Amino acid sequence: MKQFLSALVAASILLTFSGFTINGQKLDDEAELIAKAKKIHAAVITLDTHNDINPANFTEAVNYTQNLATQVNLPKMKQGGLDVSWMIVYTGQGELTEEGYKKAYQNAIDKFEAIERLTKKLAPDQIELALTSKDVRRINKAGKMVAMIGVENAYPIGTDLSRIKDFAARGARYMSLAHNGHSQLADSNTGERDNVWLNNGLSELGKKAVYEMNKWGIMIDLSHPSKQANIQAIELSKAPVIASHSGARALCDVSRNLDDEQLELIRKNGGVVQAVAFRSYVNKEKSELRSKMSAEIMKEFASKEGFKTIERAEVLKLPENERTEYFTKLTALRTKARPFINERLKDQAPDVNVKDFVNHIDYLVKKIGIDHVGISSDFDGGGGVEDWDDASETFNVTLELVRRGYTKKQIEKLWSGNLLRVLDEVQKVAKQMQKQG
Repeated sequence: MKQFLSALVAASILLTFSGFTINGQKLDDEAELIAKAKKIHAAVITLDTHNDINPANFTEAVNYTQNLATQVNLPKMKQGGLDVSWMIVYTGQGELTEEGYKKAYQNAIDKFEAIERLTKKLAPDQIELALTSKDVRRINKAGKMVAMIGVENAYPIGTDLSRIKDFAARGARYMSLAHNGHSQLADSNTGERDNVWLNNGLSELGKKAVYEMNKWGIMIDLSHPSKQANIQAIELSKAPVIASHSGARALCDVSRNLDDEQLELIRKNGGVVQAVAFRSYVNKEKSELRSKMSAEIMKEFASKEGFKTIERAEVLKLPENERTEYFTKLTALRTKARPFINERLKDQAPDVNVKDFVNHIDYLVKKIGIDHVGISSDFDGGGGVEDWDDASETFNVTLELVRRGYTKKQIEKLWSGNLLRVLDEVQKVAKQMQKQG
């Protein structure tokens, strides 16, 4: 049974909106609307395609069975009714050298093994690794939470394409060919900053990697590579693709979001775009104003707490273990400071919120259709918006979708149906390619 009604939501039941109408059905008050959303949320499989992890949180002493400061862990998933967490094997872009590839590969293996530890040793009674859509439904029906694996940045495969098959065997079910910075496989969206490119899209090795990913059932993720790399990947792929955590560029003009041309190509390809609840990718103007004004408050608050804040650009330059530690501490500090900041800025600089996030879902649905849109957070990697700032608040997304008139069938597609359909199609193509040799 999902336990997702937070105290905040429970309090909101007291608010009454007479005459509210959804799909022609009159709802007498807020309590009835929440009850409708609660029923839908409990019935559908909720799936978030992007949650970063730190292996330090997958040990005997410290792990996801505890309500850590992380945005995602098992208690928060239970509280918010989040059924499926795609745990991310992320590797920051480094030098394109044998030594760089070696370090990157070891980082990836550490994260694969951390996820295996959680699902096999630390909490096998609570969460299980899924490799197929059938696994997801079976595990969910058994009353357990579901872990799935995505690889953010294929940099760790180096120049050895056989590692793609190895990653698939370890449970990887999607992978991006680049992250922030050009890889040996593909250019990154970050090339837009200075218009300097390494591969003019995909490298020759990257083109071969697309084939291997198709062959071994790994969905191609378009969320971080450059537009040219994405166009080439779609053209080459024999199976549908995904964008695991991207917004609509028409609503928020940042290079991490997808423009209408890419959206249309994904629609024609049969793929899916997982809208991301990342403040600066949802509403740039609100995010920048809020960040600017809250930064000063946070410095004041952090100073009292003995924590030194660092500019995001500088944080991204840190070694991964230090960067992860910084974000973990920052998340905990923000949670503690949130009531204070909200009170100070509620009128001057309102936060990017769930309504702003669902605006992206609305736009994507209208642009490419309900069958090609999904949901992601980028939790523990910088993601989150007001009212969906960790997994415990997942219900609020469903509530906002119900407010806007989405039906149970449509909400089921958005939360998991579309993504699992693409996974099925990718795995079907993989079986056919493997038979051909």
